[in-house]
Amino acid sequence: MVPRVVFGRGSFDQLNEILLPKRRNDKAPFIFLIDDVFENNPEIISRIPLIFDDQIIFISSDTEPKTVQVDALVSRINEAFDEKPSGIIGIGGGTLLDLAKAVAIMLNNKGTADQYQGWDLVKKDAVYHVGIPTISGTGAEVSRTTVLTGPVMKLGINSDYTPFDQVLLDPELTAGVPKHQWFYTGMDCYIHCIESLNGTYLNAFSQSYGEKSYELCKEVFYDQSLDEEMSRDKLMMASWHGGMSIAYSQVGVAHAMSYGLSYVLGTHHGEGNCIVFDHLEEFYPDGVKLFKAMKDIHEIELAKGLCAALTDADFDTMIRVSMGMVPLWENALGKDWQQVITPEKLRGMYEKM
Repeated sequence: MVPRVVFGRGSFDQLNEILLPKRRNDKAPFIFLIDDVFENNPEIISRIPLIFDDQIIFISSDTEPKTVQVDALVSRINEAFDEKPSGIIGIGGGTLLDLAKAVAIMLNNKGTADQYQGWDLVKKDAVYHVGIPTISGTGAEVSRTTVLTGPVMKLGINSDYTPFDQVLLDPELTAGVPKHQWFYTGMDCYIHCIESLNGTYLNAFSQSYGEKSYELCKEVFYDQSLDEEMSRDKLMMASWHGGMSIAYSQVGVAHAMSYGLSYVLGTHHGEGNCIVFDHLEEFYPDGVKLFKAMKDIHEIELAKGLCAALTDADFDTMIRVSMGMVPLWENALGKDWQQVITPEKLRGMYEKM
């Protein structure tokens, strides 16, 4: 679990107070990995407590995070400084938070990031790292994984060393998120809840978080009884609770298929989950029914025909990546999941998209 959390509107201004005790010396900088959407936003950048050799690295979130990107950032930091950083701070959505977690891990572990894609492969603690989400839904601020696209698969670095040492949750930072992005990322959280609450890995701990997250998502996206500020507050907490739920259980069919979709087509995680989930009545009938209702309420049109021009080789790759997500399929369908999900069935499901 993340050991330290600050929540509240305006809490971003506590960042200097949070970081100061963790600064080792004036030669060990803090590295801020920030979504480049804020590059020309002086209101945010001026509030970042830069001293000594601290450095900001702006990163685009237009594409999904990649293992080679992590390796390049680690090399850049190692070459620029004689000492390891005092810490890595990720500011942005799931892409930036996952990159921050991965870079913090790889600064203390040998090799390349793709060597750690999987479960419990990391053996050494990460450097101190802080997560500050600027959009709510991914759960990356609380999860024990980083979702990365590698040379042969899309898979996270799942380990007890992955979670942030400190998270700062300031709902004011999520103001101004474009509507489609707000919906897709919020639905990522909603889908976390449906997959966790309907999974074979469910336990009382994950259920308590999943049920609360589900209630909050419904308030924000279906009941629509909240003002804008309270909606931001509650969606941020839905993201936190949803991330906690899947950290102690697992996700399911939508995520397993979305990984394949993203690996081949580069579809963004939240949008890919929505595209897949829209076709999963067979597995989550009640969850899909409510999803479709929320989609209609907010007038969201999902992309269609994504797989229409794919080759047999593309489908084979997509199916291989998806079927490689064994814990996700086991959570959704049990140990005998391969009796239900065959390559032929999976291709037929993708062809509907």
